[in-house]
Parts: sequence; structure tokens; C-alpha cells
Amino acid sequence: MECLWTGLSSIRDHRKDKTLLCRTSVWMFPIYGMAACLSPISKKLKKRNALFRGGIYATLIYLAEYISGVILKKFGACPWDYSKAKYNYKGVIRLDYAPAWILAGLFFEKLLNRN
Repeated sequence: MECLWTGLSSIRDHRKDKTLLCRTSVWMFPIYGMAACLSPISKKLKKRNALFRGGIYATLIYLAEYISGVILKKFGACPWDYSKAKYNYKGVIRLDYAPAWILAGLFFEKLLNRN
């Protein structure tokens, strides 16, 4: 998912990179792996509407992104820096990514609750 996001983002890049080159870090594996923690939460939310569930997931994703970003920044190891983005908070989260995190949370829900 990270490769898809960063690869597609290269289209928006000022260089208009047609190779769709992606960039990620090994640190992202455990960070995205934390999505498994959404499984028990999603079971409790299953009767709620998708927007509500997505909002809860986005909030939890932001929380995980913030905590992991702050910790990694302390060690000079944070692979992302949103400090130049308009709607950033301490350079580690971007509030304008909320729709993407809502969709990502709903995607994780489907992925984790397959029977």
C-alpha cells in the first residue's frame, strides 16, 4: 500500500515522474502491521455506518502515525516529513490525508475480517 501511495504521488511531483517510482522504509512494515490491531475494534463497530467506522479508523491511524513519527524523529529515523505541507501537525501527520486514512481503515477492515 505504501509503494502504491508513494508511486502514484510521484505523478504530482514537480518532476512529473512517469516511472511511478515509489519510496518506502523498512520502518513502515511494523507501522502498517499495527493495522492488525483494528480487527477487534472493527468487530465492535460492524453495525455502525461506514463513515463512522472510517472516522474511528482514521483517528486511530493518525494516533499510530503521530506516536511512531515522534519516536522515530527522536532517533533521526522518521522516513516521512510533512513539515512543508499546509495542514501538518509537528511534521508527522497531515490532516488533509483524512479521506485517504478513512478509506485505508475501511480497506484494512475488509482485509482483516475476511472469512
